[in-house]
Amino acid sequence: MQLMQLLTAERVAIRHNDSSTPLDKAGALHTLANLLTLGTAMETGQVERVLVEREQLQSTGIGEGVAIPHGALSQLEAQHATLLIVPEGVDFAAIDGLAVNILFAVVGPKRATGEHLKTLARVSRVLRNKAFRDRLVAAPSSEAAYNLLAAEDGDPR
Repeated sequence: MQLMQLLTAERVAIRHNDSSTPLDKAGALHTLANLLTLGTAMETGQVERVLVEREQLQSTGIGEGVAIPHGALSQLEAQHATLLIVPEGVDFAAIDGLAVNILFAVVGPKRATGEHLKTLARVSRVLRNKAFRDRLVAAPSSEAAYNLLAAEDGDPR
């Protein structure tokens, strides 16, 4: 499965973490939930609750500046994804203790566990390349980040 089948341009955002409104982990999860619901019938509160519950089990900060928050909702028919880039980083309690710059969230149907795991593996593979992560974090706009991800995912746009 291509990640671009789960992601839309409107669900890619760059959020600068300035001193007047710093973004913390809770704020990042709230932002991801808002983005995930764009163009869907999902409710932000439900999505945020699922992401927060998953984070309470263990941080989805996998290291090297990447977090992959994820969860499942019984009413979903398909998986949905969003990408949030925070160039200055967010303390996400990542496994390596470093701040997270790239947050790629995925929510899917509860009954599609295998598909969900394959998607998480695909996200991890795409984001494993440091040079690509650096280009993504340096993207000048959400549209540029979307196009970079499309090219890396093998979906020429």
